[in-house]
Amino acid sequence: MNTQIDDKVSIFESMFTGIIEGLARLEDIVKEKSNIHFTFSCPFSRELKIDQSVAHNGVCLTVVNLHDDQYTVTAIEETLQKTNLGNLNVGDFVNLERCMSANGRFDGHIVQGHVDQIGKVTAITDNQGSWTFTISYDNRSGNVTVEKGSITINGTSLTVVDSREDSFSVCIIPYTYEHTGFKYLKVDDIVNLEFDIVGKYVARLLGNNKSNK
Repeated sequence: MNTQIDDKVSIFESMFTGIIEGLARLEDIVKEKSNIHFTFSCPFSRELKIDQSVAHNGVCLTVVNLHDDQYTVTAIEETLQKTNLGNLNVGDFVNLERCMSANGRFDGHIVQGHVDQIGKVTAITDNQGSWTFTISYDNRSGNVTVEKGSITINGTSLTVVDSREDSFSVCIIPYTYEHTGFKYLKVDDIVNLEFDIVGKYVARLLGNNKSNK
C-alpha cells in the first residue's frame, strides 16, 4: 500500500505544468570534463533542497549543491547538445519551475522537462497589447504542432496560434512577457522546445500504422 503511494508521488515529482514560477540569474559556470555546473540565484533559492528537480528553460535538472541564496545544477553533454543551456553566459536569466506536487493544480499542460529539440526565433511582432513570437524548427525529427494545441517554449506552456510544417507562432500576453524570459528574447535566439506529449504519441502511432501497411 505504502509502496504504491510512493510510486505515485515519484511520478508527479518528475512532472511540470509549464507555469513559470520566476526567473533565475546565472551566477557562475564551471566546466568539468564534458559536464557544466551552473550556479543560479532565484527568489526561492533558500526553499530548494538537494536532489530536487527544477526545470530551467524547460530542462529538468537536479539540485546538487546549495550555498546561501544560490544553488548549483549539472548539465551533461547530451543535455548541452540538445538544448540552449550551453549558450548561457553569466548574468543571463532562465525560466524556472519546480516539479509539480502530487496535490498541485494543473494550470498548464503536461510537461516532462525533456526538451525534444531547439528552435529559432525568426520574428517578434509587437501587437500593442501582446507580442507574437514566430519559431522555426527542423521538422525532420517528426515533431509537429497544431493550431490551438499546446507547446512548451523555454519551459513556458503556450498555445499555438499559427502552425506550419517547420514553424509556428504563439502570442504572449503582458503578464507572461514581464514575468518570464520572453522579454529578453531577440530574433535569431535559440529556444528549447518540448512538443505536446499527446501529439507526440499520436504522431508515433500514425507513423507505426503507416509502416505496418
